[in-house]
Amino acid sequence: MPYLTPTAPGTASTGTRLGFGIPGYAHPLMAPVEWAELTRPGAPLHWVVLNVAGGPGARPDPHCLEASGRLRNRGVRVLGHLDLTLGARSFGEVVSDAHRYLDWYRVDGFSLDRCPTERAALPEVRRIITTLRALCEDAHIVLGHGTHPYPGYAETADQLVTFSGAWSDYRWSQVAEWTADYPPERFCHFVHGVPRGHLDEALRIARWQGAGTIYFTDRTDRGGAVDPWEAMPGYWDDIVSRVGTGVSE
Repeated sequence: MPYLTPTAPGTASTGTRLGFGIPGYAHPLMAPVEWAELTRPGAPLHWVVLNVAGGPGARPDPHCLEASGRLRNRGVRVLGHLDLTLGARSFGEVVSDAHRYLDWYRVDGFSLDRCPTERAALPEVRRIITTLRALCEDAHIVLGHGTHPYPGYAETADQLVTFSGAWSDYRWSQVAEWTADYPPERFCHFVHGVPRGHLDEALRIARWQGAGTIYFTDRTDRGGAVDPWEAMPGYWDDIVSRVGTGVSE
């Protein structure tokens, strides 16, 4: 299998301590169980994305403020969702959304969804990140490419999402050679449609490919009709126990 053969020395890492990055559950009123579950002790959470309405919304939402506050009080990073639309959104629009997240929800950083991957877009993405770090001291920045971008992006952010997609693609995916130059905590993998019986295999792939932050779910996108990340996976307790205790390391 491709993922079992590292493309460069150092790519494989069976000792990686994994943790979860939550791409963004539905609104707390629509997914109260999911948000409540995140405040329970024991889950190795690296961060949780707050996506109010494709961004911060038009006005402060008290339900989102309460949900994010509970997480931050437990020491969990909450990241504001900023949609770059593959570079189509203007610098001003993105920064305006960031201001709202900081003013209304006191977020700890940002997840830049649909981030461009090509070299030509890197200067503008770097400009955005520089501004975000000036607005939010110690901001944690995650670039949501969903695939391996031009390597220069790895120097601009704290983490890159280098895979976001279906299990049918992930189980045969290959890691880019340049990722071997960075530690696992720099990379995130989001995979939907992972059957319960394949959790151990999925965890092995993440570790062999050098990803330190993951989110696996049995939910599917139904051919692009729904967001698979909005609801908690049916095996949440199972995967928490495996990752939290280091099973399959």
